[in-house]
Amino acid sequence: MSQSAPVDVALIGGGIMSATLGTLLKELEPDWTIRIFESLPEVAQESSNPWNNAGTGHSALCELNYTKEMPDGSIDISSAVKVNEQFQVSRQFWSYLVNKKVLPEPGKFINQVPHMSFVWGGENVAFLKRRFEALKKHPLFSQMEYSEDPAVIYSWAPMLLPGRPKNQKIAATRMDAGTDVDFGNLTSDLVENLVANGAVLSSDEKVVGLRRSPDGNWTLRLKRTIGKSKSRMTARFVFVGAGGGALRLLQKSGIPESKGYGGFPVSGKFLRTDDPKLVAKHHAKVYGKASVGAPPMSVPHLDTRIVDGTPSLMFGPYAGFTPKFLKNGSWFDLPSSIRFGNIIPMLAVAKDNLDLVWYLISQVLASKGRKFDALREFVPDARSKDWRMITAGQRVQVIKKDPKKGGILQFGTELVTSADGSIAGLLGASPGASTAVPIMLELLGRCFPDRAAGWSAKLQSMVPTFGKELSSSETLVKRTLESTAKTLAIS
Repeated sequence: MSQSAPVDVALIGGGIMSATLGTLLKELEPDWTIRIFESLPEVAQESSNPWNNAGTGHSALCELNYTKEMPDGSIDISSAVKVNEQFQVSRQFWSYLVNKKVLPEPGKFINQVPHMSFVWGGENVAFLKRRFEALKKHPLFSQMEYSEDPAVIYSWAPMLLPGRPKNQKIAATRMDAGTDVDFGNLTSDLVENLVANGAVLSSDEKVVGLRRSPDGNWTLRLKRTIGKSKSRMTARFVFVGAGGGALRLLQKSGIPESKGYGGFPVSGKFLRTDDPKLVAKHHAKVYGKASVGAPPMSVPHLDTRIVDGTPSLMFGPYAGFTPKFLKNGSWFDLPSSIRFGNIIPMLAVAKDNLDLVWYLISQVLASKGRKFDALREFVPDARSKDWRMITAGQRVQVIKKDPKKGGILQFGTELVTSADGSIAGLLGASPGASTAVPIMLELLGRCFPDRAAGWSAKLQSMVPTFGKELSSSETLVKRTLESTAKTLAIS
């Protein structure tokens, strides 16, 4: 086996997380050497691929699962505020990169698409109205509109009304400032810029193991996916941004911080249409309420997607189960991830989430007709011949220890870092890609605390609200939203 000289930074996985971290570090430390490892022939082919779920531009404008209904009927908007603020951080960094000409024309990766919530039935309408009233008071959501008038809702999203019972009680909210993000193109452009500035991209090369060396560096065992040749290399810092593959690699690293974590994989499919006549009738991302027992990532939504400049419509997701942790993963991913330290949390989660298990079973067994009925709840006059089913990416929900329950199923992302900051990895799913920048900023703070003071001024130039709470000032919110909207051409 050959072994190369140490690099400063090894990024495992060619998705939006690695691309974002690499770009931040290249801006902060231009002389650092960076190497990116991607097991597939091209970057952004798993979770960051636009047809593998990523792309909403999650900002809690329409996703009802970020606004929890409390026992007294009040609405807790804290999660919505947090997610929206995180997305605004990402927008600021992208704006900086556009101004610096690191990123090309912003329309290549981000486009304005209104975000809507749409519900039917008296109880759901009452919930949506309370949600609107709670969010409307916050400066990040002050532009939100609400209506129960079919004529108004028709003007917002014409496909939702034809064929719907006249006496059905409906309601919708709308935020015109919503976006659609093509994270595939964004990732590719970021990686291309990294390579142009000295980073090395090793595609078709898989990291199959990593171990701490006596000198404090990390030794990575590599295997070519074509030809199967093996090699080793060393790195001073390692980021495991391999999506569903991150758990296994963190386990192999042996760091104590990775113990106790497990993963629960959920697969998904979407209905898609590229018919220009249908696409022209709908320009919005419309989210409804999830079924009982459904994970938040399975909230039904009818989305306008703009990929490579061409609009399409997607509806879903339809959840399923496979033991694979990646779309291009192994059938042994789940069983091989089981360790003595995570058996109890995984069994506890299985016991406490029987409704989720039943939901997945019912989704897997659902007929084509029953699956299409879910679309007809949104688009009553939809015709099956106009839509085709596509397979989306894998999502691996985090299972972690809990002192009271033994284990909990955590929806969201989990940043795992070693005590000395020499290695970090990201577990989990949504909102993921949309919050890549704030997650990587958190990583910088954890893993490079000794450089925080020296980096502060540069980070503030890249993200003007760095170190501040955006929602603490209505003026700051207004200035930030207007500035990024203008730069990204989404105003």
